[in-house]
Amino acid sequence: MITRRRFNASASWMLAAPAVLSGCSDAAQAGSYESVAANTRREAPLGGLGGAALGHELVRYATLAPSSHNTQCWKFALSNPDSGNGRSITLLPDLLRRCPVVDPDDHHLFVSLGCATENLVQAALAHGFHGQAQFLPVSDAVRVVLEPTRALSSPLFGAITQRQCTRGDYDGQPLSSDELALLQRAGSSDAVRLLLLTDRAAMEQTLAYVVQANTAQMADPAFVKELKAWVRFNGADAVRTRDGLYSATSGNPNIPAWIGERAFGLFFTPEGENDKYTRQVRSSAGIAVFVGNTVDKAHWVEVGRCYERFALQATALGIRNAFLNQPVEVTALRPQYASALGLTGQRPDLIVRFGRGPLMPASLRRPVEDVLV
Repeated sequence: MITRRRFNASASWMLAAPAVLSGCSDAAQAGSYESVAANTRREAPLGGLGGAALGHELVRYATLAPSSHNTQCWKFALSNPDSGNGRSITLLPDLLRRCPVVDPDDHHLFVSLGCATENLVQAALAHGFHGQAQFLPVSDAVRVVLEPTRALSSPLFGAITQRQCTRGDYDGQPLSSDELALLQRAGSSDAVRLLLLTDRAAMEQTLAYVVQANTAQMADPAFVKELKAWVRFNGADAVRTRDGLYSATSGNPNIPAWIGERAFGLFFTPEGENDKYTRQVRSSAGIAVFVGNTVDKAHWVEVGRCYERFALQATALGIRNAFLNQPVEVTALRPQYASALGLTGQRPDLIVRFGRGPLMPASLRRPVEDVLV
């Protein structure tokens, strides 16, 4: 997901109420969530698919990309290869799934389209198609033309079903120079610059902006309301919607929605969140900042593609990552953060911490049928 939050699981009332929590996390419910998650992220055999079945499978891989609040703000249109125009898949923004408070200019939405585009291109190659992506400014869509080629199942493709935004603590250990070089290569392009901050002073500087921006966001009732609308407090609600931020993916317990609704405002505090981010940044190996050459939708899509390659490469190496986008989301702080990074006339697009740590439960996705047009 492009924006990042978690409900504070350290609240004492949760730890003091095991009977309440266990009552909403019975085996049947947990099994249902686990079953849906396993099916969503299944590793299907390659080959033997054609026509609509192939298109559906490529879209399934595309939807495993991250999106703001896991809104899954995309639609897909499959071309008819018999129409004479060849085979293609078009990714369109789903404006009904916008986050207008945290993402008023739809920056994260188009970055999310870029992430899904990269997944699709990687999956297409594994199935024997070269995907050529083009942004269409008239329709704000991305068209991926698919041409037959020799199938190649790369490590990045293999990581698609395992990739996640891991919102937990990492082990604090540095990465090797070879690992950093692989991440740098994966996350860069002619249109996107990747800054890897591994010096502790530089990381602390970014952390200071994260804390300042997070405090500003949490003081905005509209921001909190929008975020809360996308939180799924238990597995049953997550399975019902198959979107949003399921609390267990951040290490929190299943709780009834009515308890979550009431407790959210009491325990989701700037102090608790800032303490959490401070701990998580200091447990990370480094921070990655993605900077597009130009501030427009086409470059935001390209930023998303670069980030997704970075995330897939990290996953293939056993490295976790999670977003720290507050300083780029708060408009008043964004130019200050850019200046602190030494950027002139450019917008920092994404901020990502990375390092080694445990996997968290996987988030869900809507069925392919729900995202096709």
